[in-house]
Amino acid sequence: MANPFNISFGKEPTCMITRAAQMNEVIETFQSDTPSSQAYMITGVRGCGKTVTMTRIEHELAKDKKWITVPLNPNLNMLESLASHLCEHKELSAAFVKADINISVFAIGASFSSEKPVTGVEVQLLKMLRVVKKLGLKVLITIDEVVKNERMVAFASSFQTFVREDYPVFLLMTGLFENIRNLQNEDTLTFLYRTPRIELKPLGIVGMANEYRDVFKISEGEAEEMARFTKGYSYAFQTLGYLRWERKETLAKLIPEFDEYMEDFVYEKIWSELSAGDKAVIKALAAHGGEMKTKDIQDEAGYTSASFSTYRKRLKEKGLIDTSDYGKIRLTLPRFGEVVKAYE
Repeated sequence: MANPFNISFGKEPTCMITRAAQMNEVIETFQSDTPSSQAYMITGVRGCGKTVTMTRIEHELAKDKKWITVPLNPNLNMLESLASHLCEHKELSAAFVKADINISVFAIGASFSSEKPVTGVEVQLLKMLRVVKKLGLKVLITIDEVVKNERMVAFASSFQTFVREDYPVFLLMTGLFENIRNLQNEDTLTFLYRTPRIELKPLGIVGMANEYRDVFKISEGEAEEMARFTKGYSYAFQTLGYLRWERKETLAKLIPEFDEYMEDFVYEKIWSELSAGDKAVIKALAAHGGEMKTKDIQDEAGYTSASFSTYRKRLKEKGLIDTSDYGKIRLTLPRFGEVVKAYE
C-alpha cells in the first residue's frame, strides 16, 4: 500500500482531515437561488490546507453538471484564459456559434495581439456569460495563491462587472493574508472588502488522533501524542504521518527528520518573508520555549507598546502566533521556534 500521507503542496492526500464546516458554507452559498456572495477568499499560513480545501469545494460542485469549473493562473492573461476555457466546453462552444460569438480567437494556445485591448475580451465574455445564463449553467472560477499584479487587478475589475450584470459566475480564491490585503487595497476593487474570507484555523486534535490511530493501529495515547505534537498544523500532520509510515519509528526518533522536512519545505520560506521587526518577536518567543507574556516580549525586543502592537497584529494575521490567552503570546507552528534558534 502506498503512503497515504502527502508532503507535496496542493495535492490532495489520501489521508486528510476535511474542513466540512468551511466547505459547506461556500457550497451552500454558491448553490443558493439567491447567493449572499458570489466570491470567497480562503486564507491562512503556508501549509494550512488552502489549496486542498479549494480543490475539494471545486470537485464537490463539479459533481453537478450545471457547474463549469475554470482554474485560472494569476500570472497569465486571466480574461483570455477564462474565455478559452469556456470555448472548450462542448455545449457552450456550440451555443456561442449560434449566438454569433467568434470563438476561433479564444482557442487554447491563441493569444491576442498587442493591439487587442482587454476591454475587447471583456465584451466577448459578457456575451458568453449571457449564453451561460440562458442555458441554466454556472461558472466557478478558482485562483490559487492570488497576488496583486496587473492581470489580477484587470480580472477582478471585470468580475465586478459580471456580478453586477447578474451573471452566474462565482469566484473562489486562496492566498496569504498579506497578498489578499494588498489586492483589497486597490482603489478600484472595493468589492473585495465585502467578500467573505475564510481563515483556516488549526485542525482538531481529536480528528487527527483518530486518523493516526486508524492508519498506524496504535494506542489512543500514542495517536493523541502525535496529533498534539503537530499543533493542528495541516502540513505538519501530513509530514509526521508521512515519516511515521516510511520510517516505522516512534515520535521521539522522528523529530530530527521532521525538523529538516519542515524547514526545507515551509519554515525557511515563511522566515524569509518576515520583516526584521517580525523576526525579533519570533526570536524572543523561540528563546523562551515558544511562549511569553506580552510585556516580556516588548521589553526583550525593545519595543514600545504602540510599536509592538503592529508586529503582534501582523504576526497574528499571518497565523504565526496565538494571542487567545490574555497577556500571553505563543508560537502556533510545531518546532518553528527550534528551527528559528538554529538560524541564530
